[in-house]
Amino acid sequence: MLIGEYTHTIDTKKRLAIPSKLRKELGLKAVITRGLDNCLFIFPPKEWQKLVEKLSNLPIGQKDTRGFSRLMLAGASEVDLDSLGRVLIPDYLKNYAQLKKNVIIAGVYNRLEIWDEAKWNMFKKQSEKEVDNIAERLGELGV
Repeated sequence: MLIGEYTHTIDTKKRLAIPSKLRKELGLKAVITRGLDNCLFIFPPKEWQKLVEKLSNLPIGQKDTRGFSRLMLAGASEVDLDSLGRVLIPDYLKNYAQLKKNVIIAGVYNRLEIWDEAKWNMFKKQSEKEVDNIAERLGELGV
């Protein structure tokens, strides 16, 4: 399970070191793609395959499903973790998430999210203010 919040930096060669606690779950390969809320998602291969199967079953006749599938799939890149556990973040993904030097790696059960540190802090601050309302809505869904 991928959990936790880690502060890291992107080096001058656009590489990001994945925390050692998370590398075991990822393995030596992963898939990085556009995420939601202007972050990036990194999936272990097995979790990526589950998502791809779900996306492939969406009706292509619906504009929203086509658009979402395009963003996730065409924006994806297979990455290898080097001997130091670093992944190379492609420019188009770095630009999409507006990543600067300092980033947050957040473990979210079946994926990692990569956030610009300032954006993460704003998101977290806003979410913490709304946590009671969010919990109530989730309760209505049976969570």
